[in-house]
Amino acid sequence: MKSKYVVFALSVLFCFSCGDDPVPKPKGFLRLDYPQAKYQEIDADLPFVFEKNTLAAPVKKIKMESKNLSYGVNIDYPTLKGTIYLTYIKVTDDNLIPLIRDSQNLTQEHTQKADAIEGDFYENRDHQVYGMFYEIGGNAASQSQFYVTDSINHFLNGSLYFYAKPNYDSILPAADYLKKDIKHIMETLKWK
Repeated sequence: MKSKYVVFALSVLFCFSCGDDPVPKPKGFLRLDYPQAKYQEIDADLPFVFEKNTLAAPVKKIKMESKNLSYGVNIDYPTLKGTIYLTYIKVTDDNLIPLIRDSQNLTQEHTQKADAIEGDFYENRDHQVYGMFYEIGGNAASQSQFYVTDSINHFLNGSLYFYAKPNYDSILPAADYLKKDIKHIMETLKWK
């Protein structure tokens, strides 16, 4: 009688043990969908106007010198945990070359952590805006930087920073999204 139960138990086990081999799941990736960018012109009592993404918080302006020679402007993106920092400096007879050199050196300081730094020349003759846009690859503190000037009166420097330890793979989607916003700022910039 015990042998009937043993045979029955083994046959049930045998029937249920057969099946498909387990298949590992494919590696998944986080999908980040950002809203379509909508822009509005910002005229915050500055020597220039530009368009910013409506996803960003209201612009914060910081007067850096009492003679209206320089301003700081922060464009915060709370949902992306990043900020585009703009610094405006009025061009005088002898400061344009040092300003450009300082801006380029600021970008080159990221070479210790960056995998690559690519620079693109920017020119808008209609609005007298000339400069460079730098894309920084790798685990650098800033993923994008730029400067623009009219070579006579105005100089604007900008940098993108995130509120997180630089991990290129993790911040790449947000960095790409904000890179487009930076280029839009450059393209819509008009001096007063």
